[in-house]
Amino acid sequence: MKPKRALRIAQMHWAFPPTIGGVETHLTILMPELVRNGHQVSLLTGMEKEVPEREEYCGATIHRTPYMNLNYLLQHDPELLEEEIHEALKGFIEEFKPDLIHTHNMHYFTPVHARLLSQLSREKGIPLLLTSHNAWDDILFLELSRDIPWDHIIAVSHFIKRELAGVGCDDRKITVIHHGIDVDAFHPGIDPTPVFQRFPQLKGKRIIFHPARMSLPKGNDVVVKAFRLVKERFRDAMLVLAGSSNIVDWEQTQHKDITYILNLIKYFNLKKNVLIDVFSIQEMPCLYAACQVAVYPSTASEPFGLTLLEAIAMARPMIITEMGGMPEIIRDNICGFVTQVRDHEALAARLIQLLHDERLRERMGNTGRSLVVDHFSKELMTRNHEGVYRMILEGRKAPVIASIQN
Repeated sequence: MKPKRALRIAQMHWAFPPTIGGVETHLTILMPELVRNGHQVSLLTGMEKEVPEREEYCGATIHRTPYMNLNYLLQHDPELLEEEIHEALKGFIEEFKPDLIHTHNMHYFTPVHARLLSQLSREKGIPLLLTSHNAWDDILFLELSRDIPWDHIIAVSHFIKRELAGVGCDDRKITVIHHGIDVDAFHPGIDPTPVFQRFPQLKGKRIIFHPARMSLPKGNDVVVKAFRLVKERFRDAMLVLAGSSNIVDWEQTQHKDITYILNLIKYFNLKKNVLIDVFSIQEMPCLYAACQVAVYPSTASEPFGLTLLEAIAMARPMIITEMGGMPEIIRDNICGFVTQVRDHEALAARLIQLLHDERLRERMGNTGRSLVVDHFSKELMTRNHEGVYRMILEGRKAPVIASIQN
C-alpha cells in the first residue's frame, strides 16, 4: 500500500494556553498527535502578555498576533482593523504554505476574520475547514455558519450538528468528531498526594469537584445550592471549584458571575467548606484522583465537555444536566447521572447517593473508564480528523467516523 503523504496543516483559533478553555485544551491534544503522525502543524492564535510571538509546542509552531486576541478586539472595532487583520492572516498563510486551513470557532465573534479568511483561501486554492465547538442563538452565528463557503465542517457533537443543520447548513458537509483525551494521562491509578500537600484541608474529606470555569452558565450557583444540602448529610464534605484566569470574556459577564457565586457561598456560611483556586492542565488528573464525584450541571447548551471525558477516564462518576452534547458522553445510571436543569435538589440527592455508596461509585467509574478507552481516545480522534483532511483534499464523500454514535 502506498504510504499517505504528510500534510501541512494550518490551525487557527482565538486563543491558546496560557488562556484556558475547551477549545484551547482540544488543540493541546490534537496538534501534538498530528505531529506524531508525521504532519507539519502551525497555529495562528491571539497574542498574550509575556508570551513569545512565536514558539514551539510539542512539535507544532505557535504564531501569535494581537489581531486574533478577542479581548484585544473587544476594545477595538475589527471593521477598522480590516487591513491589519488581512495582513496577519495572509502573512501566516504565505509563510507556512498549508495544504489546508483548519479553523476553530471562526463562525462567530467577528465577521471580518471569517470573510477575509474565506477570500484568502479561495485566492490561494487552499481548502477551508471549520470545527464548530459551539452554537449560538443569534444572526451572526447563522450567517457565518451558513454563508461562509466552508469546504467542510466538523461538529464536536451530534447536538452541534443538529444546530448547524437547523440554521441551514448542508448536513452532508458536516462530520461529527467527538473530542478525545490522553487515556494514559487520565487514569484511575494517579496518586492524589500532590493535591493534599498543596491543600491539606482536603485530606480525608468527601470531595465534590466541579471542573469548569466559574460562571452561571456552567451551573456553579446550582452546585453551591446543592452542596448546602449535601453538607447537612455529610459534615466532612468539601466542594472544589475551578477559579478562572486567562480566559476569553467576550460577553464581559465573568466578574459579575463570580461575585454572585462568592456571595452565595458566604450567605450559606460555606466558606470553610468550599475551595476555589486556579488549576493548570497538568494539575487536573490529581484533582480528579482526589475527588469522589465530579459535577457539571450546566444551565446552557454545553456543546460537548472535555472535562466529562477526563473525569470518567479517571473512573469518577459524573453528574450532568440534560443539556447540549453532554448526554452523548454521560449515560444516566451507567457512568453517572443526568439531572434536570437548575434542579439543585435532584443534584443534591444524586451527590448524597454517590457519596454514600462506594460500590456504586466503583461500578460507574469502571464503566466510564472503559467507555473513554473504547470511544474517546486521542488516537481515535486524530485518525478521524486525518480522514476528514484527506477527504477534503481528495474530493471524496464524507468518511465513516469510528466514534460512538447515538
